[in-house]
Amino acid sequence: MARTAAHDMFDRDQASRGLGMELVEAGHGAAVVRMRVTDAMVNGHGMAHGGFVFLLADTAFACACNSHGPVTVAAGADVAFLRPVRAGDLLEAHARERSASGRSGICDVTVRRDREVVAEFRGRSRVISPGRPS
Repeated sequence: MARTAAHDMFDRDQASRGLGMELVEAGHGAAVVRMRVTDAMVNGHGMAHGGFVFLLADTAFACACNSHGPVTVAAGADVAFLRPVRAGDLLEAHARERSASGRSGICDVTVRRDREVVAEFRGRSRVISPGRPS
C-alpha cells in the first residue's frame, strides 16, 4: 500500500511510537496498528490496563481517518472490552471507516490477539482542515 498522510502523522506520534506501536498499513479509510503488551502496561489485576487497549484502537482509528489527507480528530469514542489481555500478548487493531458525511465520520476498530477479538471500538471523527469531499 502506498504511503499516506496517516504515515506522516504516525511518524510524528511520539505517544504511540513510544509504546512500541507499529503502523502496519493505512489507506483508503482503513488502517492496521500492532502493539506488544509490556509488563509496564499491566494493572493490579495482572491484566493489561484498558487504557492501553483503548489507546491502540484510538491510534488505528486516527490512522484510518487521516489516510485521506485532511486533518481529522476524534469527536468521541466508545469501547467494549471483551477478553482480558496479558503482558506479552501481541495485539492488532483493524480500523475501517464506516460512514462519512460532510466533516463527520464513524469508524469501527476491532482489536485482536491472534484471531481472538479482545475489544471493539467505535470512534466518531471530525475533519478540522479543508480538502475532504463532502
